[in-house]
Amino acid sequence: MVVTQTSRSSADLPGRAGARLARRPRLARRYLLAGLAAAAVLLAGCSAAANGGGNGGPAKVSLTFQLNHGAGTPVVKHWTLNCEPSGGGQANADAACTALLKLKHPFAPLPAGVACPMLLLSNRKIVVTGTWFGVRVHRIVVDGGCDIALFSKLDKLFG
Repeated sequence: MVVTQTSRSSADLPGRAGARLARRPRLARRYLLAGLAAAAVLLAGCSAAANGGGNGGPAKVSLTFQLNHGAGTPVVKHWTLNCEPSGGGQANADAACTALLKLKHPFAPLPAGVACPMLLLSNRKIVVTGTWFGVRVHRIVVDGGCDIALFSKLDKLFG
């Protein structure tokens, strides 16, 4: 006994089933191409934003500073700073980057068990957010305690 098997194309199927099956691969390709195009546009936009508009690579330091006069008070000053390459909302970004990069781990959390003086020179505080050489930063620097020296340097730098 000889068994032969014939394959039917989707166009040979009876009625609308054949037409529907024939459209599926084309429709799937369209959705795939549309998804890939959307992903390419999204990635291009994200990389342009990270590169500061395409100026040769992402900044190694990208920080936002907000100065206020205590809890519940509005922000008095707001500035941004990018280093390597320099940029941001700071008037003299090159000088600010040079001074900031000289500090050793300025935004590292305070070590556990350190006793800080309970001195506050003012209610002012600087909230620092962003990235410091690839490390996420969110630090509140107060004008007193263990932060007196750092607050003074930042205040002079951006004041």
